[in-house]
Amino acid sequence: MSTAVLTVAQMRAAEQSAMASGVSEWELMERAGEGAAQWVARVAGGRAVTVLCGPGNNGGDGYVIAETLRKSGLAVRVVAPVDPTTETASKARASYAGPVDVAATLTDPILVDCLFGYGLSRKVEGQFAELLEQFGKSSSFKIAIDVPSGVMSDSGEWLAAPYQCDLTLALGAWKRAHWLMPGCAAMGEKRLVDIGLALDHDDVTLSDRPLLSAPAPDSHKYRRGLLAVVAGAMPGAPLLACEAAMRAGAGYVKLLSDSSPTCSPPDLVVSTSALGEALSDERIGAMLVGPGLGRDDAARERLATVLDARACAVIDADALHLLDADMFEGVDASRICLTPHEGELAALCKAFDVTAEGKVEQATGLRDAIGTAILAKGPDTVLACADGRLTFFPRGSSWLSVAGSGDVLAGIIASRLAGHGDPARAAEEGVWLHSYAAALAGPSFTASRLASCVNRALAHFL
Repeated sequence: MSTAVLTVAQMRAAEQSAMASGVSEWELMERAGEGAAQWVARVAGGRAVTVLCGPGNNGGDGYVIAETLRKSGLAVRVVAPVDPTTETASKARASYAGPVDVAATLTDPILVDCLFGYGLSRKVEGQFAELLEQFGKSSSFKIAIDVPSGVMSDSGEWLAAPYQCDLTLALGAWKRAHWLMPGCAAMGEKRLVDIGLALDHDDVTLSDRPLLSAPAPDSHKYRRGLLAVVAGAMPGAPLLACEAAMRAGAGYVKLLSDSSPTCSPPDLVVSTSALGEALSDERIGAMLVGPGLGRDDAARERLATVLDARACAVIDADALHLLDADMFEGVDASRICLTPHEGELAALCKAFDVTAEGKVEQATGLRDAIGTAILAKGPDTVLACADGRLTFFPRGSSWLSVAGSGDVLAGIIASRLAGHGDPARAAEEGVWLHSYAAALAGPSFTASRLASCVNRALAHFL
C-alpha cells in the first residue's frame, strides 16, 4: 500500500487523474465507502452504528458506509443536519435505504464522523459545531472518516473544538494532518483505505520501518564506524549522547573534551587532545556537536572546527543557536544533518532568513537555504532531506518529553551516520530506534534509562 502523504491539492489531482482515465466519481465514492465500512463493521462486532453525514462528498462516503452496513444486517442510523450539496453525494443519499435524522442524541455504541473530509478551510460553526461537540463528549467508540471533521488536512490545525477519536480511516492516501500536531494526536489508531488511485509522490512519504543489519562477518570497530562526540562546557549531555551512540551500532565512540569527565563509563574513550588534532583522524566516520557545547566564543570556535573537518556530522542543541550562513561558507552541507526542536528551528530560520509558517514549511525552507538534511523533531517529526524528499513519521511516545531525550536521539543518529555516511538515512533510522527504545523503557523514564534501551531497540530492527 502506498506511503505517499498528500496535500489537499495533490489529493484532488489524484482523484481527477483517476476520473480522466475513466473511473467515475461515484465509483471512487463507492470504493471509499465500502472499504471504510469493512473497518467499521469489524469494530462494531454486531453493535449499532450512527453515521454523521455532512453536505459534501465526505457525507456521501457516509451514506455509502451506512448502506453497506445496513445490507450486512447491522442496525444503522444516519444523522444529517442538511441535504447533500454535490451531485455524487446526492446519489449516495438516494442509494441509502435507511432512516435519516436531521438531529439526534448520539447514543449508539459506534459513532462515525463523515461531516467534513479533507479540504476544510473555514471554521466549523452552528449546528455542525453543536453536533461535533456532542460527538466529542460521547463515550461511544468514535471513528473519523478521512480526517476528523474540523482538522485542516495540510496543517493539522483545528477549525473546531478539538475532540478525541478512537480510529481514523484515511481514504485513498495519507494526508499531512495524519502525522502533524495537533490534529494527529486526536486520531487514535490510523488505517489507510485503498481506493485504487495512482499515487506518484515518492518525494513525500510516511517513513517505513527500517531493516537494519548486523555487522559483516569480517567487520572491525573502524569499519562499523568511528564516531567523534565533541564536548563543551557541560559534560552531562555529551555523555548521554555517547551512552546512546555506543548502543546504536557504531564500533567506536570517542568523546573529544578539554578535560576528562569524572563519571564517564569505562568503555568510552576520552581524548583531551586539541580538537583540530583529534578531528584530523581520517578513520572518523561521523561527528556529533552541540549537546552540552555552550554558546560562548569557545563553543563557536569548536563548532567551526567541526564544520571545517571532512567527516559527516550531526549538529544539535547549543550548536544550532550558533550557526549562521558565514559558518557554512565552503562547507559541504550535504554531509550534515541538523536536528532542531521547535525553538531551535525558529532560531535557525531567523539566522538563515527563512520566512515560513509551520513545521513543514520551516524545515523545507531551511533545507533549501542551507543544503543540509533537517530533522525537525518533536511530538510530530518531519525530515526534510537534502535531495528534496520529505518524510513524515508515526508519532512516538509522549514519555519522550523528558530532559536529555534529544541528546539520546542525537547520539543514535550520529552512531548510525558513522556506519554508513548517509545523513537522511541515519536520521530516519534514529527516529525509529529512539521511539522503540522509549517503548522498551516504559513510562516515566529518564534519559539515561532511554539510552540504556537503545541496543535492545536495535535488535528489534535486525
